[in-house]
Amino acid sequence: MFEAVLAGATDPEIGGVEVVRRAALACSPADMLGADGYLLGSPANLGYLSGALKHAFDVCYYPCLDSTRGRPFGLYLHGNEGTEGAERAVAGITAGLGWVQAAQTVVVSGKPSKTDLEACVELGGTLAAQLME
Repeated sequence: MFEAVLAGATDPEIGGVEVVRRAALACSPADMLGADGYLLGSPANLGYLSGALKHAFDVCYYPCLDSTRGRPFGLYLHGNEGTEGAERAVAGITAGLGWVQAAQTVVVSGKPSKTDLEACVELGGTLAAQLME
């Protein structure tokens, strides 16, 4: 799924957008402050976000609180059952940050299908297109 989102975000027809990848555990406030938009991905085990993505939000929330309002984000989740808690958590955190959802969340249960991967490509492309210069 990550590769599909990345393929959409780096589509050659989308110019002027630099895509920077950060693992959630390596993401710093400076990384978030330096970005114009965010593509977030997480497994949704036991109905909640990965600890890594939650950690990234915990570390970056207050430093980014007033400086990133209005920035677009996209979300993709992979779970085997019950992703609602993860969706709810991201909705609450991003609402607090004042981020704007750029596209519908991609939720995949089980092995990603061709249609799921196409939705991931579209998610990445949609967010990147909104950031074009």
